[in-house]
This record gives sequence, structure tokens and C-alpha cells, in this order.
Amino acid sequence: MKLPRRRFLSLATGAAVLPAVSRIACAQAYPTRPVRLIVPFGAGGAPDILARLVGQWLSERLGQPFVVENRPGANGNLGTQAVLEAPADGNMLLLASFANVVNASIYQNLSFDFIRDTAAIAGISRDPDVMVVAPSFPAKSVPEFIAYAKANPGKINMGSPGVGTSPHMAGELFKFMAKVDLTHVAYRSSAPVITDLLGGQVQVYFMPISAGIAYVKAGKLRALGVTTATRAEALPDVPVIGDFVSGYEVSAWYGVVARKNTPAAIVETLNKEINAGLTDPKLKARLAELGSSPFVASPAAFGKFLADENEKWGKVVKSAGIKPD
Repeated sequence: MKLPRRRFLSLATGAAVLPAVSRIACAQAYPTRPVRLIVPFGAGGAPDILARLVGQWLSERLGQPFVVENRPGANGNLGTQAVLEAPADGNMLLLASFANVVNASIYQNLSFDFIRDTAAIAGISRDPDVMVVAPSFPAKSVPEFIAYAKANPGKINMGSPGVGTSPHMAGELFKFMAKVDLTHVAYRSSAPVITDLLGGQVQVYFMPISAGIAYVKAGKLRALGVTTATRAEALPDVPVIGDFVSGYEVSAWYGVVARKNTPAAIVETLNKEINAGLTDPKLKARLAELGSSPFVASPAAFGKFLADENEKWGKVVKSAGIKPD
């Protein structure tokens, strides 16, 4: 039976808009229950602080609790694996970081491929690390630190919250480019590194600025330099390490990902709301207080960034011969 032309066009138009209606309905329905935002590191560090800011914002915007859950272990791999084994429904998200793209090169037997198995959602921040020492440490500048390290090879402990984290990689790159011998001491999170730095068991830490700024401003730690190519707005008087070690540059970053095949409508909803937070004056001011710069990106742009970082740091890991603990 032939359909009248007008009836055919009406049905065709309706069929064409069904996918769009479906996407809108999915986005409007999400979330229907509390969402877990997994931080694959311990409480108290930079990832935890940033996740709680974003989680609170999303809770207020989307009407369901976004509960931050710390799952430390294996340099973030345990928390990452938990998210990638959960249903692809947007109800478990991962706070992704620099460590995720480095781990792919360090750990050879992972049950997942971070780039292949995730859906990029949104960036949160791109931050400098800051090279800090205790006030009692003899060096008061990067050149003085290099001179002291060369005079005391292997005697300076360099703390980090784990192999492959941005503080570790920032330190390894510094060791290589400044030609100094520092002893790497890996911890499970930032908090115990800070405790031992203040106590003298660790002498230097390439610390996430969001976690270290309060200690620096209070005079409890001395900042020698920041790892980015330009000075940090939060610490404008602190020089960049590249001023003394030519070509040196490292940036930490954080973002949100989900399991691959998470519905596009959910990805779009989360991206829209996170990006709205990153342009909100109050949240921007809070990030600035922590020394963080908003990282606004579309899902596609954030996905490309992750792939580029994965390739870049894979080469560094290989050339430096970095192995897991």
C-alpha cells in the first residue's frame, strides 16, 4: 500500500527527530541517582581537592549527589580499573590525571587501555607543579639547589605521590636535564609526602601547586621554581625552573572521563555543566586560590589532548627507563 506523500513525509520527519528526542530525554533523565566520582589517589591531595569542587558544582547543577570516592593504589590504576569495569551509564566517573597517560607506558600488564577504553568528558585544570623544600634546606634558589645536589649526589630524597605522577615525572625530567642525582621516594598520596617534607625525611618535592600554595604562603615550605613555561598567577614572585634549566617544562592536568560507550547525551550534559563551572566567577576564583587554571574543552578536544599526552610521555618513560615499584 502506497502512503500519501504528506503522510510519508510526516513519518520520515518523525523518524529523523527520534534520535535527537531520545538524546534529549536521556540527558534530561541523567542522573537519576547519586553519581560516584572516583579519585584514584588518597584524600587531601590536589586530585581530591579539585574533585570535591567539581563534585559539589555538579551536585548543585544536576540535582543528585556527586559523591567523591577515594580509591588509591597502583598509582591510580586500581581506581581507573574500577571505573572501566562499571556499567557505561555515567553513574561512575573517573577523575583522570597526568598519571593515567604515563601508566600505559610504565605498567605492561594492565587489564585496560586508558585511551581506548575511556570516553573523554571534560578538562578541569592545567596546573604547574612547584619545586619546594623545607625552610631549613640550604638552597634558596634553583641554581643553589643544583649546586648542592651535585656536591651531595644521591643524598637528597625527592618525594612523590607515586611512580608516574606529574610530581615524579617533573622530578625525573629535572634530574635528567640538570644532571643531578636525586633519590626518588614514592608514597601513596600527597599528604604523607608533605608530612615527611616538613619533618625532614624528604628534602624536595615537585608539588602540585593546588596542594602546596597554602604551605608556601604560610612560610612552611620554600618555593624554588614552577614547572611551567610561564610564572604562576598564584605565586608571581616564584621564577620558572626553565629560567635556569633551559627547555624544562611540565604541566599537571586533571579532567573527567567515563567508560567507553557512555551515551553521548550524558557525556554532553556533563561537559556542558563542567565547562559552565569553569567559567563561573566563584568557582574560577576558588581554582585561582589553589593555583589552578581552568581547562575548558569539548569532549573531542579533551580526547585529542589525552592521546597527545599519552604519546609524549610514553617517549619520556621509555628514554628514562622508568619502571613500576
